[in-house]
Amino acid sequence: MSRYSKEDIIRMVREDDVEFIRMQFTDIFGQLKNVAITSSQIEKAVNNQIMIDGSSIEGFVRIQESDQYLHPDLDSYTLLPWRPQHGKVARLICDVYNPDGTPFIGDPRGTLKRALKKASDMGYSFNVGPECEFFLFQTDENGMPTTQTADQAGYFDLGPLDHGESTRREICLALEQMGFEIEASHHEVAAGQHEIDFKYADALTAADRIMTFKFAVKSLAQKNGLHATFMPKPVFGINGSGMHTNMSLFKDGKNVFDDPKGELGLSKEAYAFIAGILTHMKGMAAVTNPLVNSYKRLVPGYEAPCYLAWSASNRSALIRIPAARGMGTRVELRCPDPSCNPYLELAVCLAAGLDGIEKGLTPPAEVTENIFAMSAEERKAKGIESLPGSIKEAVDLMLEDKLICDTLGEHVVPQYTAGKYAEWDDYRTHVTDWELKKYLTIF
Repeated sequence: MSRYSKEDIIRMVREDDVEFIRMQFTDIFGQLKNVAITSSQIEKAVNNQIMIDGSSIEGFVRIQESDQYLHPDLDSYTLLPWRPQHGKVARLICDVYNPDGTPFIGDPRGTLKRALKKASDMGYSFNVGPECEFFLFQTDENGMPTTQTADQAGYFDLGPLDHGESTRREICLALEQMGFEIEASHHEVAAGQHEIDFKYADALTAADRIMTFKFAVKSLAQKNGLHATFMPKPVFGINGSGMHTNMSLFKDGKNVFDDPKGELGLSKEAYAFIAGILTHMKGMAAVTNPLVNSYKRLVPGYEAPCYLAWSASNRSALIRIPAARGMGTRVELRCPDPSCNPYLELAVCLAAGLDGIEKGLTPPAEVTENIFAMSAEERKAKGIESLPGSIKEAVDLMLEDKLICDTLGEHVVPQYTAGKYAEWDDYRTHVTDWELKKYLTIF
């Protein structure tokens, strides 16, 4: 049930002295878009009358069918605290609809809603807690981003070594004003790398918050003369940024992954969910790790998982089961990175896990050893396979996975794959600095 009515939104816009409202939505590649309206248009907005040109949004619709409408989620109303206090700015997160009043099948938020409907039909609700990492870099004299940090801090260090600490603190305070419950924030392993964790929520709220989080981080970094990036691997030779995704299923108010009598305190549903993710992981990778650059993070030696295995404690495994039990029992998928579209990522994770439950799948044995230290022969003997090695391989494997394609839908799949194949072709034909340094002199 909604917290706010149309009348509540109209009243709050007036009482908050709001001048502009950002009507936000997300394209299939995870880019946040918006139409800005003045407060005089708020009645049209809450009555779903704000129109966009869908043909101008990558992956949406063709020019001859371009009109689409934004239907705001009224409960997403919030002020943007970093904007001026005179002439305030608010935002509403929107679903995209067709002119005939039906949901647009290519709207990523709608994709997640369809996956959640299936879970609901099975009696489940899906909760998610993301761990978002990012880098703060300095900008040059023209305001363009560099990869310099002036930061010698490491894991959990603090000022004066952590030069991004004040910006990170400002981000946390702004997010709390927007309704987030911040559980932890700290400096990460690499220079200039940070992590902010916020409390788990239902999956749709969690995906909305991931998009809001990225928007807030970038906005506040820019305000402070820094550049924030969620690029998975911006600097060679150091750790990249991940978005570990903690997932749990609830039924009748109870965490169905918890079973005090089960092995490791886990239920048969938890094991089936793990098995479902492992079964479909290769087909999901193009969504969880969507960039050419994503696969430069997923290599041994930098804590990023690249092997299909699970463990209750081993951080070299793709899936980890954190120590908490009871209501806190959860499955942590460690490969996603923060460049992914969270609506699509959570949709395919849920679909894969539910497929494991429906089919009663059993995961392979837990791997307790450090997988990074194993030889290729040792991994093969244990049946440990690898994630795809490139976005091209990942898209190929996605097209072979009927469940993942069905979850994304008949509109998203061709648009998404065409975009990713084009990105791969652009990358593979580009002459890089590495090639020039390697070959120009000696050949």
